[in-house]
Amino acid sequence: MQGLTILGSTGSIGTSTLDVVARHPDKFQIIALTANRQVDLLFQQCLQFKPLYAVLLDDAAVTQLRSLVKDAGLKTEVLHGVDALEQVCVLPEVTAVMAAIVGAAGLRPTLAAAKAGKKILLANKETLVLAGNVFMDAVRASGSALLPIDSEHNAIFQALPKAYNGDMSGNGVRRILLTASGGPFRDTPLSELQNVTPDQACAHPNWVMGRKISVDSASMMNKGLEVIEAHWLFNASADDIQVVIHPQSVIHSLVEYVDGSVIAQLGNPDMRTPIAYGLAYPERIDSGVASLDLFKVATMNFVASDFERFPCLALAYDALRTAGTAPAVLNAANEIAVEAFLNQRISFLSIPRVIEEVLNILPVCEVLGLDDVLAADAQARRAASQYIQGLQ
Repeated sequence: MQGLTILGSTGSIGTSTLDVVARHPDKFQIIALTANRQVDLLFQQCLQFKPLYAVLLDDAAVTQLRSLVKDAGLKTEVLHGVDALEQVCVLPEVTAVMAAIVGAAGLRPTLAAAKAGKKILLANKETLVLAGNVFMDAVRASGSALLPIDSEHNAIFQALPKAYNGDMSGNGVRRILLTASGGPFRDTPLSELQNVTPDQACAHPNWVMGRKISVDSASMMNKGLEVIEAHWLFNASADDIQVVIHPQSVIHSLVEYVDGSVIAQLGNPDMRTPIAYGLAYPERIDSGVASLDLFKVATMNFVASDFERFPCLALAYDALRTAGTAPAVLNAANEIAVEAFLNQRISFLSIPRVIEEVLNILPVCEVLGLDDVLAADAQARRAASQYIQGLQ
């Protein structure tokens, strides 16, 4: 029986995780559920799974949930704040942590889980983008098991040799092919991108996701962050990772070997597949996902990624090559820019302009610890906010 803490249980990854868990009550016990402020959904999850702890970040939401839990007669203890997120990741009864909080907010609790030697199901890109070397050092030092949950990285993990140790050439790996749907604007004329709306950017053709990650998919920054993540997960250089646009989202990624073999992982675009793989690894369990109907798919297309159409992807490759605090700056500037776009303060095409400006004006520093990352993150957020103000 695995004891699970789910960071971000009310998001799309969190709810999909609970769907898989509910199918296997003999294998998993929910120890803690966490959210930002979605009281109603978190309360319903508490009623169903009866966790020992529930954590919220919003002050008003905590008070409301405590009242609901008390009235329902639940024994769930309601906690508050980032420190509480870390606390429920290192509990002795916790075997695994699903790290599904979007953005930099997930960094501290995920790092705490790594230091505590927990099995980490990593769905939070920013942990590796911001602090890849710090996080991977913690994983190695504690002996923590790290399983990627992003569909692309999970696919790569499945396609690599079981004993893969980060040595690409020693394992006969030539390169990693990271697939991307291309988002809602892959065929939109470039002249029309200036006036696209947040709702249009969030209308992903294949996946149902939150608004922030949907905008990242539309700009391909999501894929850029995944390139950086793949670098840390598989010890691959920027030149070893190629992004391939595959509109059908059936092939989730591929690994090419030196003998000419290319191994791909296929499946319906449903996050319960990689979640179930991570939860049960090295075994496999039912995820609730329908079988892939190849006859219905019929055709699969592949297109080279276009840096002119997707400048955010180019910026991510540049940040990976620059290293140091550059990826943290990239991520922070993007989060501020996407928020401004969603609030209709800047245009869609202004997102990469904000990121590029911040990368150009801030110095790149070596990352020796978490403090270096957090300082760069804060500095980049301030710089991005100031630049956006100047655009008003």
